[in-house]
Amino acid sequence: MTSPLDPIRSRLAVGRDRAARLRRRPGLGVFARLAALEAEVQENRQLNRRIAELTDVVGELLLPVADRDEERVRQALADYRVRL
Repeated sequence: MTSPLDPIRSRLAVGRDRAARLRRRPGLGVFARLAALEAEVQENRQLNRRIAELTDVVGELLLPVADRDEERVRQALADYRVRL
């Protein structure tokens, strides 16, 4: 079974690989390394935001399910699908 976090984990692995390759490059200047790090930080922010969104969706789904409110579950799923 795939997890909603699998794409995020995959992107993190790609980012780590890129960072490792950049560290190994000879002659890479400080400014180029800084630019690469800033790009990685931005990607990390986007991934963290996505994780927060997924956490919110899970919370929205679990509360109505626990209360056995099928209509709220359907509405939460519909709202989530619209946001995709």
